[in-house]
Amino acid sequence: MLLASLLLFSEVLAEESIVCLQKALNHLREIWELIGIPEDQRLQRTEVVKKHIKDLLDMMIAEEESLKERLIKSISICQKELNTLCSELHVEPFQEEGETTILQLEKDLRTQVELMRKQKKERKQELKLLQEQDQELCEILCLPHYDVDSSSVPSLEELSQFRQHVATLRETKASRREEFVNIKRQIILCMEELDHTPDTSFERDVVCEDEDAFCLSLENIATLQKLLRQLEMRKSQNEAVCEGLRAQIRELWDRLQIPAEEREAVATVMSGSKAKVRKALQLEVDRLEELKMQNMKKVIEAIRVELAQYWDQCFYSQEQRQAFGPYYAEDYTENLLQLHDAEIVRLRNYYEVHKELFEGVQKWEESWRLFLEFERKASDPSRFTNRGGNLLKEEKQRAKLQKILPKLEEELKARIEMWEQEHSQAFVVNGQKFMEYVTEQWEMHRMEKERAKQERQLKNKKQTETEMLYGSAPRTPSKRRGLVPNTPGKVRKLNTTTMSNATANSSIRPVFGGTIYRSPVSRLPPSGSKPVGTSTCSGKKTPRAGRHGANKENLELNGSILSGGYPASAPLQRNFSINSVASTYSEFAVIHLF
Repeated sequence: MLLASLLLFSEVLAEESIVCLQKALNHLREIWELIGIPEDQRLQRTEVVKKHIKDLLDMMIAEEESLKERLIKSISICQKELNTLCSELHVEPFQEEGETTILQLEKDLRTQVELMRKQKKERKQELKLLQEQDQELCEILCLPHYDVDSSSVPSLEELSQFRQHVATLRETKASRREEFVNIKRQIILCMEELDHTPDTSFERDVVCEDEDAFCLSLENIATLQKLLRQLEMRKSQNEAVCEGLRAQIRELWDRLQIPAEEREAVATVMSGSKAKVRKALQLEVDRLEELKMQNMKKVIEAIRVELAQYWDQCFYSQEQRQAFGPYYAEDYTENLLQLHDAEIVRLRNYYEVHKELFEGVQKWEESWRLFLEFERKASDPSRFTNRGGNLLKEEKQRAKLQKILPKLEEELKARIEMWEQEHSQAFVVNGQKFMEYVTEQWEMHRMEKERAKQERQLKNKKQTETEMLYGSAPRTPSKRRGLVPNTPGKVRKLNTTTMSNATANSSIRPVFGGTIYRSPVSRLPPSGSKPVGTSTCSGKKTPRAGRHGANKENLELNGSILSGGYPASAPLQRNFSINSVASTYSEFAVIHLF
């Protein structure tokens, strides 16, 4: 539709041009007629006008033809260049969409060529920039340059890969630089600690040169790490030496009993491991060693104290202790000191190897001693006078220990069996295997309890026999009624009740052997008088009534006899009381019957 309109408009313009030309020629003829130009001249002038118009049109046509040729040539050139650019830029060849005029085609091609030229230029510039960055990074990292053809135009994919490669190089540089800075800082600290100055070109490059100028190659990083390990090893060795010197100094201080004021004088070198510190420590050791030689006996005795402590910690038996003969020698020589030093070192190592087991045994020993203490307190009658709740606490702790001890023994048994399998030897405590030692302790405890039980039974039996023979002492002396002198009326009253009590007591069955012991007051004193009654069932001799001290608590404070006999110096009396003896024996018989 648009094209038809344009054609119609062109035809109209052409017709208007012809009409204008016709009007112009007619106008010229009119002018010529008015002027009076002859006809032949008018024809000539018309020819001239025609020629001018024809030449003008020819010239215009030639110019337009030339324009056409230029456009066609430009199209050809642009197409060739565009094809080349498409090939270099690795893009699809340009294709004009639909039908178009020569002028439009030339314009489109030229525009496309300019666009591709710009893309080519940008790619080349980016490639150059990436190559410069790659060269800089590769020189720092000591890596080969990126393989790329700088004469050709890189594709978008190649540029992307190149950019990624450069980014990776930057990350590598950053990580290596960080690692280099950290290692360098540690190297400088180690060198300062060791008072070491850089003595190789590499060490000087690391410490003294600019960080940016250092080549961050893998080889250099590995060399740095190796240098740091060497310095750290030297530092560790130096620290170990210094720590060993300090331990030696402390040991010599203790053995020589160096006063605190003298120890404080070298307190500044008791930390750190620099060369000057090590030198000062060595000087102190040399001084103390010389002092040790001058105080040989004192030093050896100090070592013996330490040996005894280790013997206790290692649960050495007496035979094991006596096996080290130099401990008992009195010839304080350098050789004797060396023997003691070697023995203390051996014992230390032995204790360290068995430390966990010895600590477990020590824990069992402490628990066992506490258990025995609670057992002893449990058998003490005075514990019932407790007023602060200690009895309940002791019972709880005692019950807890009764549960803890078997668990400890089982744990130690398992650990000892494992240790014995690993070391192929027996674990000995006090000269015997631990479990045998534990069994022996329990057996000794059982026997001790049995012995104590038998002693109590024997004591109770003797006390019972004594009380049955002589009467018992009051059970609660603090609550005993005060004694008052007897009056004749009261004596007669007591005598009336005595016989009934004595009769009642004589019918009670005694505890031991079925023998009936009558109260000793039932006998008359040895004055030839007729005795009141004697015991005939046991076959034993009846104790004499004059046995002094058998029942001291029944003596009246005034000197008169209450029961159970009479003092040797006191006159014999017939009207004495037997009420106290009979009543006491009655209490004893009733208690033991129930």
